[in-house]
Order: sequence, then structure tokens, then C-alpha cells
Amino acid sequence: MTQTIEARRAAFRALHAQGCFIIPNPWDIGSAQLLQHMGFKALASTSSGHAWSVGQQDGQVPLAQVLEHLRQLVQAVDLPINADFVAGYAAKPEGVEAHVGQAVATGIAGVSLEDATGDPAHPLRALPDAIERMQAARQAIDHSGADVLLVGRAENFLVGQPDLNDTVRRLQAYAEAGADCLYAPGIQSARQIRTVVQAVAPKPVNVLIGNNQAVTLDDMAALGVRRISVGGALARCAWGALHKAATALAQGRFDAFDGALPYPQVNELFARARSGSA
Repeated sequence: MTQTIEARRAAFRALHAQGCFIIPNPWDIGSAQLLQHMGFKALASTSSGHAWSVGQQDGQVPLAQVLEHLRQLVQAVDLPINADFVAGYAAKPEGVEAHVGQAVATGIAGVSLEDATGDPAHPLRALPDAIERMQAARQAIDHSGADVLLVGRAENFLVGQPDLNDTVRRLQAYAEAGADCLYAPGIQSARQIRTVVQAVAPKPVNVLIGNNQAVTLDDMAALGVRRISVGGALARCAWGALHKAATALAQGRFDAFDGALPYPQVNELFARARSGSA
């Protein structure tokens, strides 16, 4: 039975209240339906994975196309969707507010806003500017009346400024500005993660694990992490398998299809998705 948007949003908020869960990142309708049938309780979009699927670089997909992608994900599965909304697709806080409002209207259950600029010379926004933009996103959600989680991201470790003190300062400011969940992609060590979790408590923390690491869900839970996302990692796995097989074909070989799912298994997956069966 299909859940209403309101029920999905309530379920999403409940996931952030206790425990630790994995929120994988599909890049299209098919990958979203596969992840739903594997039993995950929520999904998050990935700006990079979506961009590559439409032949673009990350960050180059127009807002209208992103919003349509979010609508498609929401309609494709019966799970809460968290939107990777990068920096809000706007230069000014007023634009962030308008665009977050449009994102909320797609039916998403959460929206992530980051403080990166995309400018290598000045990769992070000045904190007062970043705070204003977070407040604008909060205002958009509150004005909508929708129970959508706002996720505040400090991008220090992803843009070559791995300053844990500044990361914590930013996350605390975003929490004060109205973020419901905090996220510092790129932190990896137990010390870094524990520091962030304690600094923003009792608000939940998202940790990104985008490459092979000798940690488990239980390890993250023990550090106080509430949710774990994988960003574009699943999309990169798919592109890696395609690249490997296509390279063999280009060399006149047909020996790189190992790991491919059998045709009947893939077909049955989408037959079940259409029928709504588990």
C-alpha cells in the first residue's frame, strides 16, 4: 500500500530519533526501485550520480531538471527521499528560499544544503553568508507547512580545508540556524566523527562513506552516528562495471561481463516494482 507523502515524512523524522540507518543514494528510477526492494527504509538523491546519468558534470544540471528528477524519485518508490540540493542553486539567500520551497513541493522528506561555493579560490562561503542561506532554507520549509528535514552540510573536508574546529563551528551555527541534521562529508576517523557528534548533540549526524572502509553499521552506531549515506559511490560502482566491460569490448574481448545480474532476475525485480509486491 502506497504511503502518503505526509506518512513518509513522519517515518523519515522517526528514523532520525534513535538508532543508526543506512540511506543509500540512487541516481535514477531503476536504482531507486532496486534499493527499495532490498529493504532500505529511506533513500537520498546524489547530485553527482544524477548528473552523470544525464551526461553532465556534477553541479552542471539545471534546477528545473533537478526538480523533475526529485519528482520522479518520489513517485517511483514508496520511501522517504532526501534531496541532495547542493548549495540551493542560487547566489542569494532569497533564491535559496524560493528554490528550497520548490524542492519541498516535489514531495521530498529531507533536503541537504551545503556551504561550498564551487570557486577553487574561495571554496567555502563566509560563515555569515552560509548562515543566512541556511535560515532561508529553514524559512522555506516552515512557510510550506511540510514536515521536511533540513540537513546542514559543512564541506571543509571535501574542498581541501580539513579544519575540524571550523567544521564544528559551522555545523553548530547551522544547527542554530534551523538545521535538523548535520553533515560533514569527508570526516573519517573515529575521533573526528565523535567530535562532530558530541558538538551538535542532540541533533543527529550523517556520515558519508563513499569508499571501501573496514567499518560497519554497528561501528558507526557506537560513535553516535544516526545515518550513513554513500553519495555517488553506487553510481561510480555502476560506471566502473560499465567501463570495465566496455573496455574489453573495445579491445575485441567478451570476458568482462562477470558480476552481471541474470536477465530474469533484473526483469522480475521491475515486474515486482510495478505490481507493488515485495
